[in-house]
Amino acid sequence: QPVEATDNAFWDQFWADTATSVQDVFALVPAAEIRAVREESPSNLATLCYKAVEKLVQGAESGCHTEKERQIVLNCCRLLTRILPYIFEDPDWRGFFWSTVPGAGRGGGDEDDENARPLAESLLLAVTDLLFCPDFTVQSHRRSTVDTAEDIHSIDSCEYIWEAGVGFAHSPQPNYIHDLNRTELLKLLLTCFSEAMYLPPSSDSSNTNPWVQFFCSTENRHALPLFTSLLNIVCAYDPVGYGIPYNHLLFSDYREPLVEEAAQVLIVTLDYDSSTSSSPTVDGTTTGTAMDDVDPPGPDNLFVNYLSRIHREEDFQFILKGVARLLSNPLVQTYLPNSAKKIQFHQELLVLFWKLCDFNKKFLFFVLKSSDVLDILVPILYFLNDARADQSRVGLMHIGVFILLLLSGERNFGVRLNKPYSVRVPMDIPVFTGTHADLLIIVFHKIITSGHQRLQPLFDCLLTIVVNVSPYLKSLSMVAANKLLHLLEAFSTTWFLFSAVQNHHLVFFLLEVFNNIIQYQFDGNSNLVYAVIRKRNVFHQLANLPTDSQSIQKGLQRKKKTPEPISRTNSQDGVSMEGSRPAAPAEPGTLKTSLVATPGIDKLTEKSQVSEDGTMRSLEPEASQLSPEGNSPAALSDGEPWSGEASHSRRDRRRLSSASSSGQWTPTPDWVMSWKSKLPLQTIMRLLQVLVPQVEKICIDKGLTDESEILKFLQHGTLVGLLPVPHPILIRKYQANSGTAMWFRTYMWGVIYLRNVDPPIWYDTDVKLFEIQRV
Repeated sequence: QPVEATDNAFWDQFWADTATSVQDVFALVPAAEIRAVREESPSNLATLCYKAVEKLVQGAESGCHTEKERQIVLNCCRLLTRILPYIFEDPDWRGFFWSTVPGAGRGGGDEDDENARPLAESLLLAVTDLLFCPDFTVQSHRRSTVDTAEDIHSIDSCEYIWEAGVGFAHSPQPNYIHDLNRTELLKLLLTCFSEAMYLPPSSDSSNTNPWVQFFCSTENRHALPLFTSLLNIVCAYDPVGYGIPYNHLLFSDYREPLVEEAAQVLIVTLDYDSSTSSSPTVDGTTTGTAMDDVDPPGPDNLFVNYLSRIHREEDFQFILKGVARLLSNPLVQTYLPNSAKKIQFHQELLVLFWKLCDFNKKFLFFVLKSSDVLDILVPILYFLNDARADQSRVGLMHIGVFILLLLSGERNFGVRLNKPYSVRVPMDIPVFTGTHADLLIIVFHKIITSGHQRLQPLFDCLLTIVVNVSPYLKSLSMVAANKLLHLLEAFSTTWFLFSAVQNHHLVFFLLEVFNNIIQYQFDGNSNLVYAVIRKRNVFHQLANLPTDSQSIQKGLQRKKKTPEPISRTNSQDGVSMEGSRPAAPAEPGTLKTSLVATPGIDKLTEKSQVSEDGTMRSLEPEASQLSPEGNSPAALSDGEPWSGEASHSRRDRRRLSSASSSGQWTPTPDWVMSWKSKLPLQTIMRLLQVLVPQVEKICIDKGLTDESEILKFLQHGTLVGLLPVPHPILIRKYQANSGTAMWFRTYMWGVIYLRNVDPPIWYDTDVKLFEIQRV
């Protein structure tokens, strides 16, 4: 039965208990009970929510000077964290926090109700005030007794930023109680923002999250210090501490849960679709006033705005060093197993790094300016290689590849890859001596030949990255050169070329890589030239690809006998690196969250041409006949569902070269001709024509079976004047689009859902943004 709102004794029992933890609250308030109250006595649930918010507002007003007040604030915080997901899962309740409560006016109840704030706003403002509450979440600057306690409304929270770093030089004394209190408040914030999980994915980017929108608006007077505190607390964190082995086993680290929570809150507040920046929605309904067209420069989301305006070199250095240090943490191999603390929030860090590069171009250029970018590259390649067989980590694979795609659009990235690779991170890849470019190619080869089949949609992206960097690669190792030719061999078999409508694109990408290296970096690449000569039959077979119906059918028959998409038999893999473990598939029973499809490479990128002086100009789409990808109507005639909404099953059916795809599409002689005629083989054929007779002559004259003599000859050879005129370099640069924005939203919330298991905030609630699946 409904309880009167004025019955304080009844309501106070919910937060008066002294020692509880958030885990206790989850145990004491079971899901079934919350749902029962929601259905059977909704007025009680409404009163409970509004009373709990009221207590937080009172705590923020008073400044929480007594232990009792702090306890009440924390208990209300835990209770709301427990209840909010059940409010969000019911569409009828979703508007509840955005309604006003009678009598709770902005000025303390004596004004008109018109002036009342929605409950959500009161809650968010109270939480932000509490995050800068002296002696509760920050160090007090006063030395005196309680009676002259700081007035929470007069303090300048910029003086209370939690950690030194961007825009703040003073590092406060660590205080684990403050860290614990901040963590609880941030958990509540994250729960408020999680309303997004209860709406199905939609490509309409205008549905901004009202909680995040208010929190990141000028209404929040702590927006700047809070943004800075979250960023600095993440980037300044050093899990290894003072380098004392096993230190983390002796002292529990109160900072880590705070850093995780801060990273999660930060990426959620930065969930902003930059491809549609602050323009009215298509149907003309703007959220806001009719004045929206004369928007102030920069997005309304202050967090995005602040992030995009960071510009000091030392700030960039601090952020990059911090992110690189944390990303490399799982790779730090010590002689004592478990002696260094391993962090688990690398996926959140990758999303944060992505946002930094996407929203702040100056930061992106800073990253690429020095070889520090390699400190980000190596951990990403490590994660990609480690997760390649694990279907529960497909999302991690995508974000790693997206970041590399974004970086590869800049010339400097290709140039940096020439730095020799000497760090020996134990990875399950063949041992090689060479550069970071070799490492990248070898890891990509591993992903393509031995990754989980769900990764097939990423092949285009992986090869686009290799194409983008290829004109700048000064000398590939023999191992990497062989890997590239092995991929060409695998992708140019007739059954693979004929079994799906866009498989031939992969061959075009690889030919473009060889052409770029031969035309622009011939001098240092004798290993690759030698590999091309050894595997010359692959190029001749491509040039003579049969196009008649009978051969096409025969090619497809051959496929039925070879179920494995790419054979590994003729790839000499050699010994894996010492200390490495093979990439393991997901443990049965692992939870994973579903992802929306990503846009195709043609939507993800736009082509730019590099001119003589190294500047890039973007190519208009109609100039795409320059490109060898066969964007002819024939190639796209099956109406490819590349849009973000394409359902997985439809997409996977299309992408995987499974026999079922022949049901909806069959290769025809005209179709094969349409792209075969565009294969860019001229440069390679000319190279073979010139060099093969010379190499054969050396072998006959000297009775050689030894590669080193041939390599020496190729090193000193030249093809100047013998090759066709060099083609212009084409770079496919990542471009923001609402399809990837939606992908990031589902991926990010999926990660947050799975990482918050203690307490399990959203577990077993009716989430709509993704499906939770068991491997």
